[in-house]
Amino acid sequence: MTSRMDRLRVAVGRWAAKAAERRAEAERGSGAAHRSDGVDPELSNTEAGRAQAEAEAGEAADGSAYVPPPPQYAPAIAAKPEPSAAVPWGVRVAAEAGWRLLVLAGVIWVLMKVVSTISLVIIAFSAGLLITALLQPTVARLRRIGLGRGLATAITFIGGFVVMGLVGWFVVWQVMENLDTLTDKVQDGIQELKNWALNGPFHVSEDQINEIAQNLSDWIGDNSKELTSAGIEGVTVILEFLSGALLAMFVTLFLLYDGRRIWEWTLKFVPAAAREGVAGAGPRAWATLTGYVRGTVIVALIDAIFIGIGLYLLNVPMAVPLAVFIFLFAFIPIIGAVVSGALAVVVALVTDGIVTALLALAVVLAVQQIESHILQPFILGRLVRVHPLAVVLGVTGGSLIAGIPGAVVAVPLVAVTNTVVGYLKGYAQKQTLGRLREAAPEPAGAAAGSGSAAPGPEQPAPPGNGAAQE
Repeated sequence: MTSRMDRLRVAVGRWAAKAAERRAEAERGSGAAHRSDGVDPELSNTEAGRAQAEAEAGEAADGSAYVPPPPQYAPAIAAKPEPSAAVPWGVRVAAEAGWRLLVLAGVIWVLMKVVSTISLVIIAFSAGLLITALLQPTVARLRRIGLGRGLATAITFIGGFVVMGLVGWFVVWQVMENLDTLTDKVQDGIQELKNWALNGPFHVSEDQINEIAQNLSDWIGDNSKELTSAGIEGVTVILEFLSGALLAMFVTLFLLYDGRRIWEWTLKFVPAAAREGVAGAGPRAWATLTGYVRGTVIVALIDAIFIGIGLYLLNVPMAVPLAVFIFLFAFIPIIGAVVSGALAVVVALVTDGIVTALLALAVVLAVQQIESHILQPFILGRLVRVHPLAVVLGVTGGSLIAGIPGAVVAVPLVAVTNTVVGYLKGYAQKQTLGRLREAAPEPAGAAAGSGSAAPGPEQPAPPGNGAAQE
């Protein structure tokens, strides 16, 4: 009995020792887990379990599932960059520039729509501005001899428009007077052209010529409605022309009489920071416009006189009206000279034959070459010198936007813009240099040696009360 009790006691002791060892190993494992989870290792197993349960309950209370931390052997995963940082730098710059260009294109499109809607007002104002630039020096001369502003303006305005009206009347009168003669000569020229086509080197048959004439007649009959509508549109254009001419006359009158006050009123809309520079650029722009208009009138007058004399000596009909057309078309650079010269050559061809037409072409080309290489550089000079490429692009763009009036206004607009941009650039450089000099410390003895010296030649004089600002 005693031996059985001893054996039972020994077995219980062994089991208790093994249980203690398992409990110690469990405590060491739970302690390591508690340290990785942020739980105090000094807590007992029960307290550690309670703390972990509270942490899980707290995570669940926030509405998100409890996620255990990754094990120590898990690889580190880098965070994803922002989407804007993932786009290449060049693509980002292109996108930034692209949407700004789209906004700018939209603004230009809206501006073009506005301009096309009020094109009559813009063209009339531009014409009035050019006429004012032509007549304003006369007002200044009359005021210098003692006439008042109103009387000088009235005399110049009435005299200028009377002269322009007489020129227009003379052209119409000459055309009507020579219309019958011109019609007869045109018919004779067409007959001579027909005979030349029959007997010339091309050996055109009379049936082919009759077929061409029949096709032309059929085309006119088939397109009679279009021609009629074109005639009605022509009447509308005439009415618009008369309305624009009347508006241009009013613009010219008020600019001649009160141009300086209108300019000073316009300056009030310019921001104060840029007002001084714009005020200095205005007289220079006006001087450029005045010089361009006066120089163009002189060059056009010389062209018209010499080409008209050449056509008169060649016995070309309507030499004087053709000279007037050459004078008017000279205000359209490049295109005007080509059109007016071609018109004179065609009239000479259909009235007096191919020999007279070739002689007329030689006269036109000779005078235009003298104009391009001698007259324009000498008369216009550096004041309104514009690169030929700018002239071609300006005339093309102006004609596409507003037709013939746009082509007339394009070159003076380019010249004025060139003058204004050049002045504002120089003005900004002088302002920057002045601020740098003010910020720089004065050298020793400079204050004692500096007196009330006169401004140097590089300093721009303030705009005076010259003729350009009358």
